Amino acid sequence: MKDLGLLQYFLGLEVMQSNDGIFVCQKKYVADLLKRFNMANCEVVATPMNVNKKLQREDGTEKNNSTLFRSLVGGLNYLTHTRPNIAFSVSVVPRFMHNPTKQHFIATKRILRYIAGTLNFGIWYCKVPNFSLIGFTDNDWVGCLDDRKSTSGNVFSFGSGAVTWSSKEQETIALSSSEVEYAAASLAA
Repeated sequence: MKDLGLLQYFLGLEVMQSNDGIFVCQKKYVADLLKRFNMANCEVVATPMNVNKKLQREDGTEKNNSTLFRSLVGGLNYLTHTRPNIAFSVSVVPRFMHNPTKQHFIATKRILRYIAGTLNFGIWYCKVPNFSLIGFTDNDWVGCLDDRKSTSGNVFSFGSGAVTWSSKEQETIALSSSEVEYAAASLAA
């Protein structure tokens, strides 16, 4: 067996190690994804989603190329391995993979425009004297206009960086905001 030195690149993840800690990102993967969808020189946006726009299954716009849409959503889904900041946005768009419209494609390309402006983002695990596990959870109530289901999200950090996170649609329809909060907390546990 041969020692290859410190890990630098593995399955699309770039790992930079120093005396201060470890930084994990997917800068090359992002650049390749932007090139693949002809968005390398796109205009960047400040947020991955337009919070004033709710997506629906039928929005009155023409249907779009479902194969291309699925490929883009899959690429973004892999990117969430080092980008918890896009987890919610990326969890919303797969709901429309069976029949994507122009509006769904625009929303998905907006996520690409956001990551184009945040190319160097990743997770920094720095050395800290005390490691403690900290968790956060949140949700929306009746966020999906089609089925009235809520979306729950959580993130847990150990030391200085996030170690696990998720954003997913709840399986049941909550009848109150306190019920959806309880469901989100139990999902995180």
